[in-house]
Amino acid sequence: MNIKPTNFYTIMTKKLLIIAFAGLSSTMAYAADLYVRNGGVGGAYSTVSAAIAAASDGDRIIIQPKTNGTAYVENLIINKSLTFVSETNYNKYIIEGKVTVNPAAGRMVTISSMSLGTSSNNILEASGATSGGRTTINLVNCDLNNVFTYQVNTTTNVTGSTVKGNLIFSHGICTANKTGFISIYSMAPDTVPAVSDIEVYGNVSNAGIQNTQINYNFKFYNNFCTSFNIGNIKAGSSNEIVNNTVYSPTPGDLGPFNISINGATSGNIAIMNNAVSFVVGQTNVCIQNSSTNVNVTASYNLSTNPFITQGNMTQSNNSGAVNMNFDNTAYTVTGMNVNAGNPDVKYTDLDLTRNDVGHYGGSNSWANFWPADNGGKPQVNYLVTPRTVSSGTLTISGSGFSK
Repeated sequence: MNIKPTNFYTIMTKKLLIIAFAGLSSTMAYAADLYVRNGGVGGAYSTVSAAIAAASDGDRIIIQPKTNGTAYVENLIINKSLTFVSETNYNKYIIEGKVTVNPAAGRMVTISSMSLGTSSNNILEASGATSGGRTTINLVNCDLNNVFTYQVNTTTNVTGSTVKGNLIFSHGICTANKTGFISIYSMAPDTVPAVSDIEVYGNVSNAGIQNTQINYNFKFYNNFCTSFNIGNIKAGSSNEIVNNTVYSPTPGDLGPFNISINGATSGNIAIMNNAVSFVVGQTNVCIQNSSTNVNVTASYNLSTNPFITQGNMTQSNNSGAVNMNFDNTAYTVTGMNVNAGNPDVKYTDLDLTRNDVGHYGGSNSWANFWPADNGGKPQVNYLVTPRTVSSGTLTISGSGFSK
């Protein structure tokens, strides 16, 4: 039996939702709710900073969007485990300033429905490394400029958000975002490692997706982007670049898949079921592996260009000069990619047909994540299921949110 993510909705109002599927479900509880409203109406706080100062770990700060798109003009320093949400469903509150999360072991900061205005100086950042534990930052349904949370022992989970510039983080789950650029980068080895891999599913990245972190396996699935650049990996790791659409309509210096790792670091990268089209610039190579000790396995990839590879690589069932049409406005790929992916049942599409090459193929299909606002309904943004089940206990876990 093939298990697929489905549209599963749990109705909640103005609450972030965490669902554990083990026969039970639970929602987040908050110690206290603190309100922020324009001018402090009704006894509320007039600034977000004042609410943060008055809050305790575990509190929720509910922020009223100002009328006519007016912002709360302030820089925020978040030094507690807090949750920030909008008082008005499906409306964002605007902060005209910088948001800084100060790290601490066990600290969790969740920010929902925040807009950081138009200035590129209004960044969201983690201020430093976490000692003796990990800091977790959750960003949900936000409109941001640049996110810099690549500090040691920091997990960043981003979903349903727009990041106009750079989204740079060191560990976490990134789903259904529109970004300028996604980079997974580590300044140094994590001293308190997370137990999970890095997962980047169903995103748009206009300047590509890059990995230079050294701490975790990575899984890049069902993204629509211009390229993948791998500048480093965890030693001995197994990594996956599967069912993505890579479309680059302007010439560049590198090809669609570029693996360039200095030194003796070894590991494995599987590149499979990807749809590719690019305008030739400095190279006509689809997959380039210039790393001697990194084993690349490339299979069931399709390209409108001649399928040219370079470097250490095991190949099977790749094809070039394939008739496909790409649209980087509607984020679609059509043509000979249909039913052309790996025929193994574990890569079956949501309609139970053979895998479609590109970002709509397989269980992690783009269709799971988009449209990001599905008629104003709460959404599941992450779901973990086994690909196949033959016997034993079925364990499913996931998370979701309401706007």
